[in-house]
Amino acid sequence: MRTNKPNRTKRHADLNRLDLVRRDIVACTKCSRLRTYCERIAREKKSAHRDEIYWGRPVPGFGDPNARLLVLGLAPAAHGANRTGRAFTGDGSGDFLMTAMHASGFANLTTSRRADDGLTLSDAYIAAAVRCAPPDNKPSPVEIAACHSHLVAEVASLPHLRAILCLGRIAFEAAWRLLASGGVVVRPRPLFGHGTIYRTSSLTVIGSYHPSRQNTNTGKLTASMLASVFRLARREINRSRV
Repeated sequence: MRTNKPNRTKRHADLNRLDLVRRDIVACTKCSRLRTYCERIAREKKSAHRDEIYWGRPVPGFGDPNARLLVLGLAPAAHGANRTGRAFTGDGSGDFLMTAMHASGFANLTTSRRADDGLTLSDAYIAAAVRCAPPDNKPSPVEIAACHSHLVAEVASLPHLRAILCLGRIAFEAAWRLLASGGVVVRPRPLFGHGTIYRTSSLTVIGSYHPSRQNTNTGKLTASMLASVFRLARREINRSRV
């Protein structure tokens, strides 16, 4: 008689491995400038959140451990994920993103307000190129490089990934460094653009403008544009692999 015990055991092992990666990310102190900034923001707070306790630590990814799609952002927002402790949570960018993900079946809610708001992701996992909020949303190249090992470890703990949807140029570049670290080198380096798609022998990389207020308020990225790129991602991960 067949049993599913080996599969259950493997899933538990994957979950335990992912939990260890998350712990390592939260405990990271590699970048003194970023740690100092995040801790200061957590102490000073924003007036609208003065009664809240800020997370103030590096932010790990979250989502479905069996995800086929990785949604890769830039970094936590100072009063968003740096406050709530969950990526794309607690600011307008998170709601904008979840609306698009919900439309394609990747999220059960159209908002992302708090870490305990009941939001769950299906077939998707959200992470960032940098895990600490950077001043002016501009991490240095050294800080981006310091976070690379966290992304590598997290992706290694997501065995079913088929595609990476990159929110912004920095995330797009991080995805190619990730592939290169696994031996997949593409020359010349693909160009970033909204809706661009590049298939490799490992993972498919999809480009998208970041849902920052700068992009959404100016119309550079509209709700329909982001919804469209998630439909593209859904079609891509459903493609049969040869």
